[in-house]
Amino acid sequence: MKAVILRSFNQKPLVEEWPDPVLAPSELRLKMFAAPINPADLNVLEGKYGRLPTLPAIPGNEGVGQVIEVGAAVTGFSVGDWVLPLLSGRGTWAEQMAVPAATAVKLPSDLDPLQAAMWMINPPTAFGLLTQFVILAPGEWIVQNAANSGVGRCVIQIARQLGIRTVNVCRRLELIDELTQLGGDICLTEDTDLRTLSVQAKLALNSVGGMSALNLSGLLAPGGIHVTYGAMARQPLKIPNGPLIFKDLSFRGFWVTRWLETLERPQLQALFDQLAAWGGHSQLIQPLHAVFGLDQIGEALHQSAQEKRSGKVLLKFAD
Repeated sequence: MKAVILRSFNQKPLVEEWPDPVLAPSELRLKMFAAPINPADLNVLEGKYGRLPTLPAIPGNEGVGQVIEVGAAVTGFSVGDWVLPLLSGRGTWAEQMAVPAATAVKLPSDLDPLQAAMWMINPPTAFGLLTQFVILAPGEWIVQNAANSGVGRCVIQIARQLGIRTVNVCRRLELIDELTQLGGDICLTEDTDLRTLSVQAKLALNSVGGMSALNLSGLLAPGGIHVTYGAMARQPLKIPNGPLIFKDLSFRGFWVTRWLETLERPQLQALFDQLAAWGGHSQLIQPLHAVFGLDQIGEALHQSAQEKRSGKVLLKFAD
């Protein structure tokens, strides 16, 4: 098979011929259809992520494929099933994968495979952020920065389905109308002092850091929770004494990989059944910037590193 191979951190990977994966009795062999390039993938290539593979390795944390072979000990899957290879380690940037059936999630047959390729990270991250830290009733508020990011857009759409209202902060004025049309209740730019707004939020979602993260805390109600799940600005989160003392704020962190690892198999399937249902009704859509073939990995990586993209960059392996 062909695969993208990373042989040294901080150097561009290349497409190589690679041995087909050996299938264990408890595994599924997938013919991969498509896989996105995420910021976490770029961090892995640079050798700066929380978990790094042993080199040489096939990068890629997310993607979708179809079952082409079922291990002898596997039940509940058939050749032709669409599958997300959850929690099976890296290696989605390849024409084939062998994945444990115990962590694979079956998807509806009528899915949009390009959208499904992006369901493993951003949508569950958004769902976990909205449900795992505080109980939010319909009509209550959350605030987030980087609202135009992949996770931010999913937060807006999922919150809308749950009846939760959102304050959405982004860096560029031209994004305001787009985020409003997506379902954001209040959309504004980073130069707005959030303390001037007339609403209070129970939850703040930070993926930037620095002053942007501090600004979010100004909108939190007493007892509110501030959750960091990214650090786009690569600046530390500085917490002043006042909000801790007088507002009793809590500051937490979230990593979707660790959260998914805590879920039992029925919980995993139920989570992705719900995400797939929203996606199937166009209630949870992620924009695409460009789709490249595997042999175009260099240009795909270049495009994915650009700040002003219109959506995700995908690698597509099959028709």
